[in-house]
Amino acid sequence: MKINVSRQSVYLLALSIFLLIFVFVFSFAILIPEGKEYRKQRMQLRKESIELREYNDFRDETFHMLKNLQSENRHIIMAFDNTFKVEKFQQKYKEYFSALKLTKLSKIKDENDFSLYEVNSTSKIDSPVSFYNFLEALNKSNWIISIEFPINFTRENDLISSSFTMKVHKINKMVKPKE
Repeated sequence: MKINVSRQSVYLLALSIFLLIFVFVFSFAILIPEGKEYRKQRMQLRKESIELREYNDFRDETFHMLKNLQSENRHIIMAFDNTFKVEKFQQKYKEYFSALKLTKLSKIKDENDFSLYEVNSTSKIDSPVSFYNFLEALNKSNWIISIEFPINFTRENDLISSSFTMKVHKINKMVKPKE
C-alpha cells in the first residue's frame, strides 16, 4: 500500500514540527527562567514601592511638622536675626523702671553657631511686680535674651535697685554649612 502525500503537505508538516520544537525550546530555555526572574523582581519592586511610600509619608509628615513649627515660632526665628541695640532696648523697656542703665560686657565665646553678648544692667524699680512685668515683656521682645542669676535687689529709700546680667543670643550669619 502506497501513501500518497503531497510534497506541500510534507513541507508544511516539517515546518510545523520545526516551529513546535522551536516554541518548546524557546519556552523552556528563555521564557520560564525569565518568568521566574520577573516574579522575583516584581516582588522586590513591590517591597521597594511600599518602603518608598513609607519614606514619602514620613517626609511629608516631617515637612508639615516643620512648617507648623516655623509658623508657630516665626516670632522666635525672626528674633534671632534682629540685632541688639542698647538705645532701642532702653527706650522700649524704660516704662518698667525709674532708671535703667545698660553696660556691655565683653563678647562671650561663640557657642553652637550663636553669638552671645553679655549685658550687665542696673535699674531702679518701685516694686518687684514691675520687674516681673519687665520679664514678661522681655519674653515677647524682638530679641532672644536670657536673664542670668543672681539677680540682686537692694532697697534704697522708696526704690529698689536691681542688678542682673542678660545674655543676648544672635545667630552667626557667617556659619559654614555642615557637610
